[in-house]
Amino acid sequence: MDALDVSRWQFGITTVYHFILVPLTIGLAPMIAVMQTVWHVTGNEQWLRATKFFGKLFLINFALGVATGIVQEFQFGMNWSEYSRFVADVFGAPLAMEGLVAFFLESTFIGLWIFGWDRLPRRVHLACIWLASAGVIASAYFIIAANSFMQHPVGVVWDETRDRPRMNDFWAVITNSTTLAAFPHVIAGAFLTAGTFVAAIGCWWMARNMWRAKKLREAIETGDTSEMPKTTSPSHIDATPEDLELDARRFWRPVTRLALWVVMVSGVGLFITGDIQSQIMFNQQPMKMAAAESLCETQTGAGFSVLAIGRQNNCDNIEHVIEIPKMLSFLADHSFDSTLQGVEELQQQYTEALAGQPGVPAGQNFAPNLFVTYWSFRAMITWALGSVVVALGGLWLTRRKRVVESRKFGTLALWMIPTPFLANSSGWIFTEMGRQPWVVAPNWENDLDPLRINMLVQNGVSNHTSATVWVTLIGFTLLYGALGVVWFMLQRRYVIEGPATYDSRPPGYSDPDADSDEPKQLSFAY
Repeated sequence: MDALDVSRWQFGITTVYHFILVPLTIGLAPMIAVMQTVWHVTGNEQWLRATKFFGKLFLINFALGVATGIVQEFQFGMNWSEYSRFVADVFGAPLAMEGLVAFFLESTFIGLWIFGWDRLPRRVHLACIWLASAGVIASAYFIIAANSFMQHPVGVVWDETRDRPRMNDFWAVITNSTTLAAFPHVIAGAFLTAGTFVAAIGCWWMARNMWRAKKLREAIETGDTSEMPKTTSPSHIDATPEDLELDARRFWRPVTRLALWVVMVSGVGLFITGDIQSQIMFNQQPMKMAAAESLCETQTGAGFSVLAIGRQNNCDNIEHVIEIPKMLSFLADHSFDSTLQGVEELQQQYTEALAGQPGVPAGQNFAPNLFVTYWSFRAMITWALGSVVVALGGLWLTRRKRVVESRKFGTLALWMIPTPFLANSSGWIFTEMGRQPWVVAPNWENDLDPLRINMLVQNGVSNHTSATVWVTLIGFTLLYGALGVVWFMLQRRYVIEGPATYDSRPPGYSDPDADSDEPKQLSFAY
C-alpha cells in the first residue's frame, strides 16, 4: 500500500476506536445527572448508589476517550497536511470552540464533580454534573459542525490570493443544514448506547441476585453450605436471600426501567432523525445514497434493497434479492413515485462537470466503495434494532413491579451491550466511506463555486513515505489495543464488583453546609 492507503487506514482505525467511546460518554453523563437529581430531590440513597456506581464506569470511559481524542487533532497535521491547509480557515473556528469552550467546560466541571463530594454544597455539586453534561453535548455539536463542512461546505468564499476557501459566515458554518440534521441523530445514538449499557448491567444484576437468593435459600434449608453461591460484591458477602431480592427490586429495577425507557425513546428518535437526515443526503450527496442502495441505474419509484448480491464495487451483475417496492423513493422525499439518480448517471454527470479541473485526474471514479457503503448502512440499522428489541423484552419482564429472574435473559442483555457501539461505528463508517473519493465534497446546491471548493482524498495527504506512516499505524494500533484491554478489564471489574452499600453517608462525603473548623480535603470517593 502507498502512503495514501496507509494514512487512510490509520485515520479509520483511530477514528472508529475513538468513536466507540464517545457515544457512551455523551449519553451516560446526562443519565448520571438524572440519577443524582432524583437522589437530591427524593433523598433516596439507592439513587446515590446508582450515581456513584455508573459514575465510576463513566469516568473510566471519559478518560480513555480524552486520550484517544487528542490523537485525532494531531494527525490532521501529521498525515493530512494538505487537507489541513485547505480547510484551516473553516475548521479552526469550530475546533477552537470545541476545545476552548466545550472541552474546558466538561473537563472543569467533571473535575469539580469528582473531587467535590465532601466540599461543595449539594446543589452546586449537582450543577457540576449537569454543566459537564452540557459541555459533552456541546463538544459533540462543534465536532459535527466541522465534519459537516466536509460533507456539505457552506459559509465560505474562494480566496484567490491564498488559493483556498476562506470563511465569510461563521453562523452559516455552525448552522449547516447537514449539522442540524446529523446532530440529533448522533445524540439519539449516544442515548441508545448509554441506555443499553445501563439496562444490560441492571438486567444481569437483577437476574444474578434473584438466582443467588434462590440458591441461598436452598443451601439454608438443606444445611449444605458447600452449595452456597459465591459473590464478587463486597456489599453482598453477608447478604441474606431477602437482602438480595430487596436489592434487585429497590435498586436495580428502578435504574433498569429508567435505562430501558431511554433506549425506547432514543430508538424512536433515531428513526425520526434518520428519516430527516436521509432526505437531506439524497439532495446533498446523491452518490452516497445511490451507493448505499447499490442503485446503479436511475429509477422512478425505486425500491429499498434489503439484500443484494453481486460484484457491488463496480455495478456489475448486482441483483437485489429482497426489495421493498417504491420504499427508497418514499424515504428520499416521501413520494412513492420520485425519480432517483443511479451511480452510473451520477458518475457521468460529475465527470462532465469536473473535467479538466485542477486536482481532478482524467478517468476519476466518483463512486464510493459500494460494498462497504451498502453493508455499513444495513449494519447500522440492524444493530440499533437489536438494542430496541431487547429493551422491549426487558420492559415486559419488569412490568408491574416484576424483576428479571431469567439468567438467560440477563446474559443475553449483557451480550447486547456491543450492539449500539457497533451501530454507531457502522453509521460513521457509512458517513465517511460514502463521501469518498472526496475529503471535502462539492456543494452543488448553491453558488459556492463547487468546481473549486472541493478536495479529493488523494490531494489532501501529507508528503510522507509509506514506511513512515506504517510505523505510526502499527504503533497506534498496538497502543490502542492495549488501552482497549485495560478499558475492558476495568469496566468488567467494577461491574462485577457492583455498587457499594452505604449505611448512612457515602465514603468521602460530609455535609458541606455544616459548621466545622476542620479543613475539608479533596476526596476521590468512588
